[in-house]
Amino acid sequence: MFDNPTVFFLLAMLLGTGLGRGATIGIALFWAALQAGIGWYGVERVNLQLGWDSRYFLVLGSVVVLVQCYRHLLRYLRDEAGKTAPPEPPREEGPFTPAEVSRYARHIFLREIGGQGQQRLKAAKVLVVGAGGLGAPVLLYLAGAGVGEIAVIDDDLVELSNLQRQIIHSDARIGMPKVFSAEAAMKALNPFIEVRPYHRRLDAAVAGALIADYDLVLDGTDNFDTRYLVNQTCARLGKPLITGAMTQWEGQLSLWDPAQGGPCFECVFPERPAPGMVASCAEAGVVAPLPGVIGAMMALEAVKHITGAGEGLKGRLMIHDALYAETRMIRVKKRKGCAGCGG
Repeated sequence: MFDNPTVFFLLAMLLGTGLGRGATIGIALFWAALQAGIGWYGVERVNLQLGWDSRYFLVLGSVVVLVQCYRHLLRYLRDEAGKTAPPEPPREEGPFTPAEVSRYARHIFLREIGGQGQQRLKAAKVLVVGAGGLGAPVLLYLAGAGVGEIAVIDDDLVELSNLQRQIIHSDARIGMPKVFSAEAAMKALNPFIEVRPYHRRLDAAVAGALIADYDLVLDGTDNFDTRYLVNQTCARLGKPLITGAMTQWEGQLSLWDPAQGGPCFECVFPERPAPGMVASCAEAGVVAPLPGVIGAMMALEAVKHITGAGEGLKGRLMIHDALYAETRMIRVKKRKGCAGCGG
């Protein structure tokens, strides 16, 4: 077939172009040209011109063409499947996902917290005793701040009278255990945290084992037996404790940490008040925003303590008079022979 210059030139051009783009394409194009030559001149004349049996090459070329067709078919099917497949979720790189970096950006920008401080918050385990007036803002702000694991213990149910000040609950959750109502609100605010609800009263039977699992405890209960139990257990286990209290227009809070040289709650308040001496919120009333003010300050002290930012309230008792917009700070110290921490 090569005695025809036009056919020879066409074959050479096809072969050269194919080899320039890859050996497989060159073989396929030569196979196509060979097929054309056999069809035009006949197999005997082509074999004579080539000096070898072209049928072997035709078999090889057929295999190459089939393989190429199969590869293109697979590529087409993968492309079509990719058009309908759901997008892959973003890969997690480093300690935070891109969504967490955006969520906590205002913390990360703060020189006193930064990325390392936010990592400490994510790694922290905090126990909140009580999901009522003080517990409500404490839990919401700890969740929003990105504290990695938050436990809450309370045996009460949500009541209509709670909703004037306990902003973590809602009208739709009246009758629900407060810890589960709080969990729903916290997870709705921040799905990146872990919430552990305990629907029961904190008593001596479980206090030690429960508190031992956490780095920091916040107590916002209005029950003196619970307050003294929490204080004594934290002092014995060397756990820092932030407490808050309020009634009518006045609130107070402090950080008790005898393991780090500070006093404990019982150093300053060694005796329980006599029955009837201190009225509860249910008896004396409380202005609605006051739990938010004191509870937010408790959460702020927790964030500072975990991240190491600023100066905490260890050794100081803050008293806030909301009616006259006055805040006083009182220095407190260890008391020798304290039943709570030993002084």
